[in-house]
Amino acid sequence: MLYKSRTEPAELLILKSLNTRMSLSEKERHHYFNLKKGYEGEVLFDSLTEKLQCECFILNDLLLQLNNTTFQIDSIIISSDSIYFFEVKNYEGDYYYDSERLYKKPKYEINNPLNQLKRSESLLRLLLQNLGFNIPLISSVVFINPEFTLYQAPLNKPFIFPNQVSRYFENLNTLSTKLDRKHKMLADKLISQHMKDSPFKLLPSYEYEQLRKGITCLVCSSFSISVKGKKCICKECGHEEMVVTAVIRSVNEFKLLFPSQKITTNVIQDWCKVIESKKRIRRILLKNYKIVGVHQWTFYEKTTT
Repeated sequence: MLYKSRTEPAELLILKSLNTRMSLSEKERHHYFNLKKGYEGEVLFDSLTEKLQCECFILNDLLLQLNNTTFQIDSIIISSDSIYFFEVKNYEGDYYYDSERLYKKPKYEINNPLNQLKRSESLLRLLLQNLGFNIPLISSVVFINPEFTLYQAPLNKPFIFPNQVSRYFENLNTLSTKLDRKHKMLADKLISQHMKDSPFKLLPSYEYEQLRKGITCLVCSSFSISVKGKKCICKECGHEEMVVTAVIRSVNEFKLLFPSQKITTNVIQDWCKVIESKKRIRRILLKNYKIVGVHQWTFYEKTTT
């Protein structure tokens, strides 16, 4: 049972927008594509865990803190007698293991994911003890990409390789014992410890004036958008989107990039660029947001439900 879903990190969403609207440095682009690839691997892993039929609680994407030390949990599965903790890696290509170190061929050393696993496992175990739970913790590094190969792979390390993942979950599915109230309490306590905002964002500095304005295509991210009637049509890939949906998506992007800025008709018209009618922008904002203030001090806020 999926108990906590995964959401695309704000850092990744911001970098995706900035990569479209400004020139990132090579280092910034590298960081963006690494984040993107990592998230895609986690989503692929989720597509497998969601098929589990055994009684369990699946918690994805936990950001936890213990004694002022923050650590990330990609996925955990709470079963009746154990917690399965997974560090998911979307590495692609040929790698080899030598003297407790991991290399990408021909000889480029990367961080050994076991070091991260051990650190997070230790912190998670201490956190569980502090919360009053004494339950075995089984930790593994999952290499999820089918194009990954590890040469000289040691047999005594908690690695799960791409051709083993399905079989691993088939074995989990054989668990027949039931969950009880204490397992739900554990899942709820871990979720209550989750930090929604990561302190580790690595973002370039940017200003409104330096970003390219316009509605981007939902499919190909092109700025080649033309407005025809009630639709925005991409000249690059042909994707069609309702104008209202495209404007709301653009407002959400604006608020993600500039959370302290007010949503006004003038600002959103400038941000969207291709919507020539200010009245049309105002109607969309009036219908989908709460109006605050009057006359030249009017701005819009998201309605809370």
